[in-house]
Amino acid sequence: MRPTAHAALGALALALVLPTSAAADEVVIGGKPVALSRSPWAVALASHDRFGAQRSGQFCGGVLVGHSTVVTAAHCLSKEVLGVPWRQVRDLRVVIGRDNLTGGGGQELKPAKVWVNPRYDSWTNEGDMAVLTLDKPVPNRPIPIAGRHDSAYQPGSRATVYGWGDTTGGGSYASRLRSAHVNVLRDEVCARAYPGNADGKYRPRSMVCAGEPEGGRDACQGDSGGPLVVRGRLVGLVSWGTGCGQAGSPGVYTRASALLPAVSAHGAG
Repeated sequence: MRPTAHAALGALALALVLPTSAAADEVVIGGKPVALSRSPWAVALASHDRFGAQRSGQFCGGVLVGHSTVVTAAHCLSKEVLGVPWRQVRDLRVVIGRDNLTGGGGQELKPAKVWVNPRYDSWTNEGDMAVLTLDKPVPNRPIPIAGRHDSAYQPGSRATVYGWGDTTGGGSYASRLRSAHVNVLRDEVCARAYPGNADGKYRPRSMVCAGEPEGGRDACQGDSGGPLVVRGRLVGLVSWGTGCGQAGSPGVYTRASALLPAVSAHGAG
């Protein structure tokens, strides 16, 4: 669900009731399956009404940052993605603890409160964040958010991105959580790749750049709102980029430290 041309790029059509192949569980974009028990803070956003029953209706990712607080990307709750204003999605759910989206287990919890950043700029993609408060706390371990000056943001840091999204860039969606290793890149790399055009504009104060110079490992459609993690700390949310795993087009993530004021103001712990 990562916007790849400017907004959500028809992500709704891509996510609607696509068949899940066995190959979809083998790679992310250059990744591999990962046990959800080792990343219990990775959650999925779902709506059976909007996206069908397959894969639990998953359309985006999210991150448990408190026992009742989930963060995700603002564009995941946009009309461009959902087809209708999010308030009209009556079965919006947060799926927690479900290893296989085609099966059962875990919980599907209704958000008691949803805050979507009113300052989200769909042109630059700045401020791509939302906070969901669950209707009841969960025992799953949340992940800490890396503060503004945390060394985890340093270029060269080995990071891991998680999600249930497209594994090939061609609409092959996974049913099990996957992860891919990427490197945090220098801000100058993303500034050159995204100087301000139809794809967006890189803003280093509120965004993080990650990927591989040669491409091959990346987040993709359906991964938006999911976590970018360095040494056990959340450093970013999958937000946007051009294509998936393309050389010269690294992934852009909402900088996790920018989430802290919103989590403090709108989260429930």
